[in-house]
Amino acid sequence: MSRFPWQRHPRYTISVFLILATTFYFLNQYETSQPLLTSIPSSAGHNDHDLPSRMERAERIYNKVLHDRQGLIRKFGPTPSEVAMFPPDKDPWPAYTAWDFFPPAFNCPHELERIGALGDGGKWICGLSRVAEKPDCIVYSFGTNYESSFENEILSRTRHCQIWAYDSTVNSHGPRVDRIHHHRTHFQRFGLASVDAHGPRDSPKAYTLESLMATNGHKHIDILKIDVEGWEFDIMASIVRPFVTSGEPLPFGQLNLEMHVWNKKFAEFLSWWEMLETAGLRPFMTEANLVYQNYNKHSNTELAEYSFLNMKGYNSFIADSPPSKFTTDEGQRNPTFIRHGPRPTD
Repeated sequence: MSRFPWQRHPRYTISVFLILATTFYFLNQYETSQPLLTSIPSSAGHNDHDLPSRMERAERIYNKVLHDRQGLIRKFGPTPSEVAMFPPDKDPWPAYTAWDFFPPAFNCPHELERIGALGDGGKWICGLSRVAEKPDCIVYSFGTNYESSFENEILSRTRHCQIWAYDSTVNSHGPRVDRIHHHRTHFQRFGLASVDAHGPRDSPKAYTLESLMATNGHKHIDILKIDVEGWEFDIMASIVRPFVTSGEPLPFGQLNLEMHVWNKKFAEFLSWWEMLETAGLRPFMTEANLVYQNYNKHSNTELAEYSFLNMKGYNSFIADSPPSKFTTDEGQRNPTFIRHGPRPTD
């Protein structure tokens, strides 16, 4: 008659039982001694439920990139003047281009979308929803060249945004702006420049950003788009330097900028870029202009689009709304407020 194993070897069975019981006991003691995941202090995890926390974490990540950039310069320089924008195709074939020193490492704290057409014309925007209902939403667009899918989508997805578009090479914004939105668009055949040049003998006429904002009665721009075919370096320097000197925040919340680095030296570009960073601009997205590259295969990847958030001061993308100047204490619309500029004097 067969017997079960534990009946044939009772002492062996007791030993196995004791080993298993001891193991389960210690395992249970270890598990109960560990804190629950939800009890970890928020400072040790990623408590990004509110906007200030997301902004703080994004800035910490970006500061690491600033440190890493210096290391990359030392590796391939070791000084900025010794770094090539695009290394030649010969030994030792250093594995970088200029764009690798300037990654878009700032995390957009909102939804990140490409607004406008795929391919040429579209732009990356961080948090369009933040201005979707903003009563005084202002967008400036320099360089349209008849491609207005970006502007049209902003108009379609916001209730109040008005767009001021400028281009000295065409007579109007592109046909993609739907007729239903025409009352919220303003086009003039002017160029953007680092100095005013709009006298009787100037053709085409050009204005500084400061002059255009003053003419339009604007103190702040929510989204600023600039594509001026290589003039962006002088123009941005003229815009940014006074604010770096004064310490005041730049007069816009978000910047979309196409860069054309034709004949630029790395040290020159680095100094210009660091000026933007000092002013509070943080890149959150980039894309190389591969359309240009496709038709200029003999050249380097010298065109790239960057999108920046302005980290200084108050704007709709980095801070929640302060008490509104557009309403009275009772929450009613303030009749003394003019949406797009000061009330004209009698």
